Amino acid sequence: MSQTSHGNASSNPLELDVQGFEHQTLALGRIRLHAAVAGNKDAPLVVLLHGFPEFWWSWRHQIKALAEEGYRVVAPDMRGYNLSECPDGVDAYRVQELTADVKALIHKMGREKAIVIGHDWGAVVAWEFAMAYPEMTERLGILNAPHPIAIAKGLRTLKQLKKSWYIFAFQLPSLPERIIPRNDYAILRDKFGAFPREDVDQYVAAAKRTGLKGALNYYRAVARATLRGMNPERRVIECEVLVIWGENDIALGKELATPSPKWVPHARVEFLPNASHWVQNDEPARVNELLVSFCREQN
Repeated sequence: MSQTSHGNASSNPLELDVQGFEHQTLALGRIRLHAAVAGNKDAPLVVLLHGFPEFWWSWRHQIKALAEEGYRVVAPDMRGYNLSECPDGVDAYRVQELTADVKALIHKMGREKAIVIGHDWGAVVAWEFAMAYPEMTERLGILNAPHPIAIAKGLRTLKQLKKSWYIFAFQLPSLPERIIPRNDYAILRDKFGAFPREDVDQYVAAAKRTGLKGALNYYRAVARATLRGMNPERRVIECEVLVIWGENDIALGKELATPSPKWVPHARVEFLPNASHWVQNDEPARVNELLVSFCREQN
């Protein structure tokens, strides 16, 4: 069952009143995901996947720009976030479950394929989706997230290990869930420190809804899969790929941005020297320009 409410009539503060957006609760097999939806129902589909610790609202500028360009756009709260269901257990957040959500979402929108664009963890899922479901990936957009092989190699270097210490801290059971909410989510507020206070408040409000347990399980699930040797098969991504990379990313080195031609032969990388990890919020106009141009190229 799908419930729909228009963005300008929403009574839920976490849906946020953005004119022209619809808010839908989509039943996707064993999971129900909330999503912001906009644009022509009959147009090509663009799926926008957010990162940690965000929710659909991090794409608000891009949803509007792509919808105005003539696309049907859907930006879900990924499982474990904000208004979407938050299943129990680490295994519920394995990458195979996350990519299956994207597959079901595309079919729920009445399509067989889509342009898939992700940021941070959403981009990790996008990389994996393109490998698992190449026939459903029209084009692939990546914002500040290395190809899985690149990050695996990066984590073997001391330089990247120092930047990625939090990945290992998140493996501790229950402790991050107890520490992060302290002092009204002070750690989270610091993470978004350069954002306007009202924007940070929205991310904190969404985090309070779930306590971020599901979000933290993304990190735990991929670590467990690696230890068990159960990562998905690595395949060449044959579709066109655009990587947009904010160079002032304190967690990921710039050297991780460009994927190997062996695995991603049709990739183009655009560096934004004045943007941070939160590239689509730091420079929304430039990111919109790049994404709109990239989506147009398929026509």
